[in-house]
Amino acid sequence: MRRPFNFSAGPAAMPEAVLQQAAAEMLDWQGSGMSVMEMSHRGKAFMSIIETTERDLRELLAVPANFRILFMQGGGLAENAIVPMNLSRGGVVDFVVTGSWSQKSAKEARKYATAKVVASNEADAHTRLPSPAEWQISADAQYVHICSNETINGVEFHELPDLKALGSEAPLVIDFSSHVASRPVDWSRVGLAFGGAQKNLGPAGLTLVVVHEDLLGHALAACPSAFDYKMVADNGSMYNTPPTYAIYMAGLTFQWLKRQTADSASGIAAIEQRNIAKAALLYDFIDGSQLYRNTVATGCRSRMNVPFFLRDESRNEAFLVGAQAAGLLQLKGHKSVGGMRASLYNAMPIEGVQALVNHMSDFEKTQA
Repeated sequence: MRRPFNFSAGPAAMPEAVLQQAAAEMLDWQGSGMSVMEMSHRGKAFMSIIETTERDLRELLAVPANFRILFMQGGGLAENAIVPMNLSRGGVVDFVVTGSWSQKSAKEARKYATAKVVASNEADAHTRLPSPAEWQISADAQYVHICSNETINGVEFHELPDLKALGSEAPLVIDFSSHVASRPVDWSRVGLAFGGAQKNLGPAGLTLVVVHEDLLGHALAACPSAFDYKMVADNGSMYNTPPTYAIYMAGLTFQWLKRQTADSASGIAAIEQRNIAKAALLYDFIDGSQLYRNTVATGCRSRMNVPFFLRDESRNEAFLVGAQAAGLLQLKGHKSVGGMRASLYNAMPIEGVQALVNHMSDFEKTQA
């Protein structure tokens, strides 16, 4: 009997093989006599875990040597404060607002810097992406921030903007919480990337930061030591006790991803092709339906988070009850936008998407 398909936006479904391995190692990790939860973070056993985890992630995402990988805590919301405390130098920082998460980022940054919204899709109800050619980037911007995938609103930058081509030398900061490891990253266009692990990498508790080494060492005097990127980097993410078990689980997920790409020379690009196929299956059905609709412009639809609405919203509860009975879990949309949302992270197999489409089709037939 198969497990239900979990479409939660986060904390989200994890690969079944990862959960099984973690369960098998819960009481005794590789003959150590300890659970990973019980290990000293400075002991040899855990040091081998974190070193392997970092190495596998660097390989999977092709992270260049001049970027530092930091394992932190606090999630994406905390990074909305930690980034400006480290990079703003108390000056001007630019934000491209494309949905709920970039709005939160800009609001938080105003506590530490002069935050300017240089482009926004608010007038379009966050259903389109403003063209980079239209961005009014500040001449003195310390960095430009985007959320490259908006989990709630369902818009995604399928290509990262090239700020140099726009005439700016400011580093690009991306919140890639909800699409990290779902596609390759063009690091030549990025200064810093951050993301909570609980959508595509592992359980809640771990925050990933990948930062160019040139951006280290500029924290505001008021920045707590545990949030100073240079302090964290200089101490190998061990300045304070890291989220050890979440790092271990992320490491198992990276190993799972490596197994998925073992037969492909394209690495994470092979995972991207799977995600494109999953999203296309669902979007194509929605577009051909008389009952369901998606309001996001086709060129910027998220591959990870698909919001959709019933044209007759009085049927929402009946749809969700039927989905639950069919083993399709956590499809209710975010409270701020309503409707439905299906999150198609790496752990979601295409069979799960097909099961959702089948339910949607069967439900539509009952409404005729």
